[in-house]
Amino acid sequence: MKEGLGDRIFSTTNIVILIIVGILTLFPLYYVFIVSFTDPHEYIQKSGFVLFPQDWSLAAYEYLLSTSAFINATGISTFLATVGTAFSLIITSAFSFGLSRRRLRGRKILMFMVLFTLIFNPGIIPLYLVVRDLGLINSVWSLILPVATSGWYVILMKSFFDSIPVELEEAATIDGCNDLGVFIRIILPLSAPSLAAFGLFYAVAYWNTFFSAVLYISDFSKVPLQIVLRNMLVDSDTTMGGAAAAEMMSEKQLPTETIKMAAVVLSTIPILLVYPFLQKHFTKGVMLGSVKG
Repeated sequence: MKEGLGDRIFSTTNIVILIIVGILTLFPLYYVFIVSFTDPHEYIQKSGFVLFPQDWSLAAYEYLLSTSAFINATGISTFLATVGTAFSLIITSAFSFGLSRRRLRGRKILMFMVLFTLIFNPGIIPLYLVVRDLGLINSVWSLILPVATSGWYVILMKSFFDSIPVELEEAATIDGCNDLGVFIRIILPLSAPSLAAFGLFYAVAYWNTFFSAVLYISDFSKVPLQIVLRNMLVDSDTTMGGAAAAEMMSEKQLPTETIKMAAVVLSTIPILLVYPFLQKHFTKGVMLGSVKG
């Protein structure tokens, strides 16, 4: 069909608006990246506004990677993103597989309990009391166990398992597999797209752990990367661990802004590196979970 004048004007307007929105969205990311690589002396001479540096420098990155506070926090976040994600996937997949088997006794009661958690939230204080009574205060496990699984993810993964033909399980049972063997040898290999999708969700959530760390962790040596980053970006004098963050940024004669921007870039890189490897399975898993009921 031939486009009329009004259609061409509408299409052109949409393109212009999208280009402007794209520039406004990408510019802060570009500015953070550029400032982090700007030579400290040039940054000071240009009064902190640099669109493209003449002299590139890795001084901010070298400094950050030489500080014990930043390295320790990165290690904590890496532990959360790896061990926490693996732990959550095991619990979520095993629970979802059990709920997808119709012969499971008490299946309806368990499903009701899962749905109940989606409707009613206990709140911050009861959750804190549970974590305290379990002796998890100032432990990295306080950032994993309370959020080890999600009722919404359990329901979505159960829907994925429901789409797997029961005949596969029956054939494996005839060959001598028990329920655990069926789950490990049959179900999990077929669930790679679903596991990749939910694994990415869990990994991003664990890597960005912030609020729960504020509640449960008072020992600065055990805080994740987001807490250190927040102290550097907002107020290095009054927040938890602020003295350490302030000392970390004042030991060398470097502009604090370049150090902050370098910290933002370093905290973003791991997720950007993981996503391309999971993109294929991630897209498939999201589509499967969206059309199964």
